[in-house]
Amino acid sequence: MTEAKPVTGFETPATPIRLHRQLDSVWGSGQGLERLSAVNHTVVGKRFMLTALVFFAIGGVLAMLIRAQLATTSSAFLDAAQYAQVFTMHGVIMMFLFAIPFFEGLAIYLLPKMLGARDLAFPRMSAYGYWCYLFGGSFLVAALVFGIAPDGGWFMYTPLSSRPYSPGINADVWLLGITFVEISALSAAIEILVTILKVRSPGMSLTRMPIFAWYMLVVAAMMLIGFPPLILGSILLEVERAFDLPFFDPTRGGDPLLWQHLFWLFGHPEVYIIFLPAAGALSTIIPVLCRTRLEGYGLIVAAIVAMAFLSFGLWVHHMYTVGIPHVALSFFSAASALVAIPTGIQIFAWLATMAHGSPRSSIPMLHVFGFFFVFVAGGLTGVMLAMVPFDWQAHDTHFVVAHLHYVLVGGFVFPMMAAAYYWLPHIAGRQPVQHLSKPAFWLVFIGFNLTFFIMHLTGLRGMPRRVFEYPQAAGWEVLNFISSVGGFIMTIGFALVALDLILLFIHGKPFRRDPFEAGTLEWATPTPPPSYNFASLPHIETRADQLQPRQLGPELAAGRGYLGFMRNGWMETLTVDMTDGRLDHVVVLPGPTYLPLWTAIATAGFFASLLAKLYWLTPIALIVVIVLFFLWTPSTGLKQDLGPLEVGRGSKAWHHQEVDQPPSWWAVVFALAADATLYTSLIFGAFFLWLSAPNWPPANLDFTFPLPALLAAASLTIAAIAGRYADGSAGRTSSALGVVLAAHLVSIVALATIMTSIPAPTGHAASAAAFAVAAYGLLHAGIGALLALYGLWRWRTGYISQARRLDLRIGRLWHDYTAVTGLVGLAFPFILQSLTGTGGV
Repeated sequence: MTEAKPVTGFETPATPIRLHRQLDSVWGSGQGLERLSAVNHTVVGKRFMLTALVFFAIGGVLAMLIRAQLATTSSAFLDAAQYAQVFTMHGVIMMFLFAIPFFEGLAIYLLPKMLGARDLAFPRMSAYGYWCYLFGGSFLVAALVFGIAPDGGWFMYTPLSSRPYSPGINADVWLLGITFVEISALSAAIEILVTILKVRSPGMSLTRMPIFAWYMLVVAAMMLIGFPPLILGSILLEVERAFDLPFFDPTRGGDPLLWQHLFWLFGHPEVYIIFLPAAGALSTIIPVLCRTRLEGYGLIVAAIVAMAFLSFGLWVHHMYTVGIPHVALSFFSAASALVAIPTGIQIFAWLATMAHGSPRSSIPMLHVFGFFFVFVAGGLTGVMLAMVPFDWQAHDTHFVVAHLHYVLVGGFVFPMMAAAYYWLPHIAGRQPVQHLSKPAFWLVFIGFNLTFFIMHLTGLRGMPRRVFEYPQAAGWEVLNFISSVGGFIMTIGFALVALDLILLFIHGKPFRRDPFEAGTLEWATPTPPPSYNFASLPHIETRADQLQPRQLGPELAAGRGYLGFMRNGWMETLTVDMTDGRLDHVVVLPGPTYLPLWTAIATAGFFASLLAKLYWLTPIALIVVIVLFFLWTPSTGLKQDLGPLEVGRGSKAWHHQEVDQPPSWWAVVFALAADATLYTSLIFGAFFLWLSAPNWPPANLDFTFPLPALLAAASLTIAAIAGRYADGSAGRTSSALGVVLAAHLVSIVALATIMTSIPAPTGHAASAAAFAVAAYGLLHAGIGALLALYGLWRWRTGYISQARRLDLRIGRLWHDYTAVTGLVGLAFPFILQSLTGTGGV
């Protein structure tokens, strides 16, 4: 792409058919094994959804094993160890490998089409995220096959999951496998955020976005803030298990409750992260199926933003019984009840939409009604559990299991089945046969309620969670048997749903466009959609769920929009101003490549080396990962300045390498926001231990080192300042980047000196915390040095000029962030030392 001399003009194809052929030759993903190199969002989105459904089937089989074991009092179906692995992996698969990846796949598939774009902002990152998800999930499932699966519950509470009580690698499989999978989740969050905010059709302001995009924007922001605490907790626990740094060991200044805080800082927002995409699908589907517009668009947007904020103040909702002070219990109880308000706003908006419209008798609408019944029931039991006295009685009983499934199955599975019947015609280009659709729904609906409504009763009668057997005298056997029968009925229903959807692909009736007379842009594409979505891009002048796809589609297919031509063989799409939707610049996307696959394989090698305790191999695998990531970059630059480019409709826009804040710049901003959340969680963890652990930190420890700290502080500051002088002008860039590189190398030496001088990091959690903070600074200084070297290479090879400074601006962001967090980290041990004797008692 960059070796040929770019031109700023274009040649409009003689006919629309020739335009489509040109686009397909560039955007297509190939055949056979070439498909492994696909980075197109349509292919990646379908892969995510299909893989998630496979994991869902595995999780469903595990659920049936659980119900078979609990059907009678003295079942010998599973022993205690097998049961622990089965119920742990059921939760892990459903929460981490099915629910979140499935909606990620749906969003990856739909969002560019709904927003009027040709692809996501970072196609290769989406492909890399998929491979990480596939390999990480396969690690976990393979462990189950070999009998070494996690067995401490999907929440992995310490000290049960600590080395003394879980000496095998079962817990390590969870910690490393989930961290591997979370790479996929964070990359998807950044991808979705940047795509929604920047990669839209011109004219599509925030107030004109389809409601599904609003839901996914909020969800992606929640993932960006909610997932880092879990990643941090997993890293700290794995470090404790592997290297004996005692973050959770109460005998050495740690606290098992720190794990619960870090886990539920992720865990409770995750419930809303799972629910909101399904709610976005409902907000999109219901108006179409009721032949009307969505009522309360603005109120719904406000409600989901409020729900996002409230969700991060509810994590102690799961910890009422651990000894939280009564004042704090009152706060979290009130917040838990308050979240019912934004949920209710959405439900009443949907009911109002249905009341003002004329609901069609259809399979998607049947699943919508199933959602209303099940989710409202689950929400009511959620309000019950928000009340502290009731929660104390029902905590860790089957009542909580029933509530969780009513909320998650009602709030996610029923809406997603409605979404499947609504959007599968778009994916397959065929309409459903629907001979099995109604029986399948009723079997799922009846079986689900029979299974989990009964669990409310066994829970109220005192049956605890996670037990593999129970005494006959308890009187739970009949109820458990009924619940197990309901589970098998539900399983038959899901099998019929799967068969029904398979029949759609085989015997479904082809159609042309927009069978539901919808108002969103995805129905303006051909079905199934081509790899480039639109032959030309639209200009949006009204809310993007009130369009006319049947009229708009042929106009775009004829090339009468933006970018209705080919230029230099580039894969082009447009970006807009975040708020008002004004045309901003042209983004040139990368084509198919095997690099995401190879990078994910190398990443899998990194995690596998940690799991196998082959620590000599870990740095080698890490170096390979870094080298492969740098190999992504040569195809993303320009070696000459272009100036404004023609984009059609009488408009011009700059290439993304020649503007100040292209999508990649925003991606780094959001990545640093997630990084900052992880760092804040680390500092929070240290001060939580200061408050909770007795005599923390101990008076006989001194981990303050003034001279290395001053040297590191000065070098980090110099690196940040020098990074601001590297502006792409002749003779200035290389010298400034040289200073940045030297300063980072000095800070690496200083921080390494601090780390190696910290007394007894395995002896007390205070030393371990100081060690972790210094390691964080060292890692970021190392990355800063690599970015300085990268900047020098890009400068020497002609990718940087005064007009093309994107690489330098990204480096500047990193150097500034490293300086700020580094200074905080260098002050941390001095602050901690000053608190000696004032902590927990």
